[in-house]
Amino acid sequence: MSEKKIVELLVSGGQATAGPPLGPALGPLGINVLAVVNKINELTKDYAGMKVPVKVAVDPETKEFEVSVGTPTTSALIVSELKIAKGSGNPKTQKVGNLSMEQLIRISKIKRSELLSKTLKSAVKEILGTCVSMGVTVEGKDPKEVIREIDEGKYDQIFAESKA
Repeated sequence: MSEKKIVELLVSGGQATAGPPLGPALGPLGINVLAVVNKINELTKDYAGMKVPVKVAVDPETKEFEVSVGTPTTSALIVSELKIAKGSGNPKTQKVGNLSMEQLIRISKIKRSELLSKTLKSAVKEILGTCVSMGVTVEGKDPKEVIREIDEGKYDQIFAESKA
C-alpha cells in the first residue's frame, strides 16, 4: 500500500467545484476530481453558506479517496444560526444578533467534539465566549451575564434535558 496524500481545504458548504482550490490540489494526483467534488458537496450540504474544513486522503496508486469533513468554525455556526452576514466590528457597542438558549446548545453540541470542554455546560460557556467577541447577545442578555447565570445554576434544568 502506498503512502496516502492528504489534501486539506476550506470549502463553502455544498458548493465545492472542480475549479480552485480543489482542481489544482487534486488534479496532479490523477483522481476523478468531479467524483471528489460530488462527495464533498454531499457531505457538506448541511453547512450551506459556511466555510467547512475538508480533508481528502488519496491513494496515488489505486486512485481511491476518502473525504472527511470537519466542523465549521464556531463563529460560522453562530452567523448561520442568526442568518447574519458577519459578527460585529465593534462588539462592545454594536450587537448583531440574539441567540436563544436552544440555539446556543445546538451550536455547542455540533462543536462539542472539537472543544476542550468535558460537559455540555462548559461547552456552552466556551461558545458564549465567542458570542462576546462577535457582539451577539443570548436570551437578550450580555453573554457574560449568561455565563454568570449558568454558574449560578439558572439553566441546569435545560442542560439536564439536553443531555443527548
